[in-house]
Amino acid sequence: MTTVQSSADSRQFPKFDLYRLLHTVFQPTFGCKICILIDLPDLSEAKGLAFLNNPARAIQQRARQYFYEGLKNGVMDELALKGGEMYAYVQTGGSNLDLPDECVDMEGKRLSLEKDIYPNYDIILAITTFSATAPLTAFAKQYGFRGATLHGVNEIILNSGLAVDYDEVSRDAEKLRLAMTKADSVEIDFGLENGEVLTAKLELSGQEAQKSHGLCRGTTPDVANLPAGEVYFVPTSAEGFFPMKYEDGTLGKLTVTEGRIIKSELIEGNQATIDTHNARLLDDPMTGVLGELGFGTQVLPVSGSDIQDEKVLGTCHLATGRDDHLGGHITPAQFKRHQNATHDDILFAPHKTPNFDIKQVRMTRGTQKEILIEHFQPAKYLLDALAAK
Repeated sequence: MTTVQSSADSRQFPKFDLYRLLHTVFQPTFGCKICILIDLPDLSEAKGLAFLNNPARAIQQRARQYFYEGLKNGVMDELALKGGEMYAYVQTGGSNLDLPDECVDMEGKRLSLEKDIYPNYDIILAITTFSATAPLTAFAKQYGFRGATLHGVNEIILNSGLAVDYDEVSRDAEKLRLAMTKADSVEIDFGLENGEVLTAKLELSGQEAQKSHGLCRGTTPDVANLPAGEVYFVPTSAEGFFPMKYEDGTLGKLTVTEGRIIKSELIEGNQATIDTHNARLLDDPMTGVLGELGFGTQVLPVSGSDIQDEKVLGTCHLATGRDDHLGGHITPAQFKRHQNATHDDILFAPHKTPNFDIKQVRMTRGTQKEILIEHFQPAKYLLDALAAK
């Protein structure tokens, strides 16, 4: 049987082309000023480009090689852009945590993001270890720039998710958005290896579905998350259970009530991992609030980085924490501890969660009931939507 995964493995992608990417995503006008942001654990690594000699800075090295050097070696001239500088700020340590204000240029000179960078550039590319989408979106609206966040970029992403035609990605995302928009609820059945089935029901209250489609054109301040290709909702409530695979491989059963994870129970692995999560939920309950339900829309290979892997057709993901950048109402100020004000995706995909299956995802929209996904593959309803002209 042909699957999304086998189709992706056999798909021929064009070579990464920075000109094509920036032209398609931004359609920059004459004289737009562009810069690149990277994050470093220690800003001293920026001086003299010391980070280029550190094997642990592969993402930042790709920012320099493919984006900075690409701009300087002709792409800026082709697109009639100005600037092209690169700056570094201290790593936040978590997904979508607020950014520090201090940054440095590549000579080590200390600068302010809010005084020296945000007001002075039209396009900002954040190529970082930790996602900066939420804080950068807020700053874009405040200072009027456009941008893109490309955290976790690796060679697979460069040669697939960033090499595609984003006009096509946008069209497909819109087809699937229309197929799901104004849904009242979505139910997800998770099949565990022991035969148990966990079901989570997410209330969506007929809201307009949103899309991450990669295009960030015109003059409206906005930030694209690249690679793109996603339809998403901000749940209004949720009930039930779902499994979660922790970073150490532990598998937990999460109980959700009134839109919030209230506890985790051990299925297999390390009880201490479960205890740590429960302690966090008890100490700062906002860390358990479900702030997103997302569906991938692209046929892409597994990259090992969630920024691309959550965009794969047939996968879905939930996210906990802040959702203000998605149009939700969960802001950093609502968390007890600043370091907890993250937006953390929980991806359900065959490579990521092989010890359980997405048996079925069902949508209810008024009297309409549709199957969206079965066994990590898009169901006929979504395939028909993609095939429509």
